[in-house]
Amino acid sequence: MTDKIDKGPAATPPAGPGASGTTPYEAIKAIPVRHYGRWISAVVVAVLLGWLVYAFSQGKIIWATVGDKLFDPSVLSGLGNTVVISVSSMALGLVLGILFAVMRLSKNPVTSFVSWLYIWFFRGTPVYVQLLVWFNLSLIFQYINLGPIYKNETVDVLTPFMVALLGLGLNEGAYMAEIVRSGIQSVDEGQSEASHALGMTGMQTMRRVVLPQAMRVIIPPTGNEFINMLKTSSLVSAVQYPELLRASSNIGTTAGAIMEMLFVASIWYLTLTSIFSVGQYYLERRYARGSLRTLPPTPFERLKANLNMFRRTEVAK
Repeated sequence: MTDKIDKGPAATPPAGPGASGTTPYEAIKAIPVRHYGRWISAVVVAVLLGWLVYAFSQGKIIWATVGDKLFDPSVLSGLGNTVVISVSSMALGLVLGILFAVMRLSKNPVTSFVSWLYIWFFRGTPVYVQLLVWFNLSLIFQYINLGPIYKNETVDVLTPFMVALLGLGLNEGAYMAEIVRSGIQSVDEGQSEASHALGMTGMQTMRRVVLPQAMRVIIPPTGNEFINMLKTSSLVSAVQYPELLRASSNIGTTAGAIMEMLFVASIWYLTLTSIFSVGQYYLERRYARGSLRTLPPTPFERLKANLNMFRRTEVAK
């Protein structure tokens, strides 16, 4: 006699959407995850920001003076001088940086040592001290004598603009030399070998092959250095160059509105750094085209994406 095992009802495979007597599958409705921590942190930050604004609104600050002096002719003249000295010093620093970076990588021990000595000295001493040294150079050298080429009194040569240019430009050149050197070393050595195989000289290889590829690495820190230069230029007020901070301070001392004029200077510094930061961003995108398949979205594209995500979240609710 055989035992019969009850296996229960036979399992039937699920019917597909096209089978008779069945209903099609419903579309999946995705519900975004709610991030409550983001909202809590946003509220905390907004409260702290509001408290900071309220604290300054209760201080003894004449805000009307800030608005009145924001476009004062002396302030605008100082603003223009700040841009001029910053651009000029950065240009000098970039030229010196490329020159000393190439010298540092040279196989000639003399030029390599001179480059190292230049970088070591100007990176090792504060830029404020360098400005004061150039400003007081006439105390030890009454004349600048280059023989039959040029001779003049040091006071006449080292004007406030020239002192500011030398102080900022030479200091920046030391930092740019290291930035350019790292950019050059990021290029594969095979590029140089292929260029030499084609008959290019060392300078042609550097100018046509290596430097264009190194720009992708050089541009981002160079942009940061220029933004820093805009702020560091405020130090040249110590050598009587009429830049933004000095112009604002003179008005503040005369009108008895020291804090108000410092706020005016801060507003303009923020404006300058913001404008040049946008330029730096798009310059980086341009030189990143050869290394990235897809460029990162611009701020406007990110803003549009965030707005669309917010709309989809609201619709899902």
